[in-house]
Amino acid sequence: MPEIDALLTEMIKAGASDLHMVPKLPPMVRLRGDLAPTNHQPLTHERNQELFFEMMTPVQQRRLQTTLELDQAYEVAGLARFRCNYFYQMRGLSAVFRHIPTQIKSLDELGMPPGVHKIMEIKRGLVLVTGPTGSGKSTTLAAIIDHINRTSEQHIITIEDPLEFVHDNKMSLITQREIGTHAKSFADALRVASREDPNIILVGEMRDLETISLALTCAELGILVFGTLHTNSAAKTIDRIINAFPASQQNQIRSMLSESLKGVISQQLLKTADGKGRCAAVEILISSSAVGNLIRESKLSQVASVIQTGTAEGMQTMDQALQQLVDQRRITPEEAYWKAIDKSAFASQCSDSIFE
Repeated sequence: MPEIDALLTEMIKAGASDLHMVPKLPPMVRLRGDLAPTNHQPLTHERNQELFFEMMTPVQQRRLQTTLELDQAYEVAGLARFRCNYFYQMRGLSAVFRHIPTQIKSLDELGMPPGVHKIMEIKRGLVLVTGPTGSGKSTTLAAIIDHINRTSEQHIITIEDPLEFVHDNKMSLITQREIGTHAKSFADALRVASREDPNIILVGEMRDLETISLALTCAELGILVFGTLHTNSAAKTIDRIINAFPASQQNQIRSMLSESLKGVISQQLLKTADGKGRCAAVEILISSSAVGNLIRESKLSQVASVIQTGTAEGMQTMDQALQQLVDQRRITPEEAYWKAIDKSAFASQCSDSIFE
């Protein structure tokens, strides 16, 4: 058994989401959003290399030494799966291990608002789940895919780097491809995905122009495409996609996106008021003809207003979601304020004395 398994087991027992291993520091874990050191001795470059190489194949070892970084999925039998990212930095070889729960939680268990269930009724087009690193995007997407898998007969292709949640075939047929193992790149996997008779394609990360372009093309073909971006609002998500393209192509992309974009789920994780966990604040955009017109006419500053007035359709802004969590006493006003998009407006609406 690789020695790292003991540290990963300790991490899970502590309830941590991540394990950081950096030379000159002891192993550190992220508990409820904060980093905390463990009681182990400080690590060294040589010790990390010994621990990490024990987890890798010779091909992966060479790839890490050649490219200076590597993503890998790793499983401790009977415990959990982990997303591993290895990289070199000024102190030497380091890594971060993210816990991937074995059991996929439902949207209700994740506390997702009703608007997310409406998005699951979408049959074709592009749906984006966005948020900063560690905001639970993969967990939300896994819950959505699992719901579809349990309730309808579809062919679902997931393209991930690395492969995180493992889905068993239930009512649907699920094909899971890992970059580096089953395909050379997201673009290569997407380029052939439309020939594999999919109903749904999940793109683990839309990180470059070619991948974004191919995802839009698949959505135009009538496939339901789920993707992720590191943005914190629907308007910024749309802006990020458009600005990924050269200026000469942006009018065409606005037109494509106005037709293809069907929904955006933007989420952040916040500490709960009792300090014992974290909960998600979720902004939801469900596309409409009004949203399509704003995209075509490059009036993205008005998207938040459309969301704000679309609560009957299941939409909500990030600040509305934060206010609800404060009203429910699930998070503190201070925590909400620092995560709010429009801080001045949020502060003026909050009656708590901290904003006076």
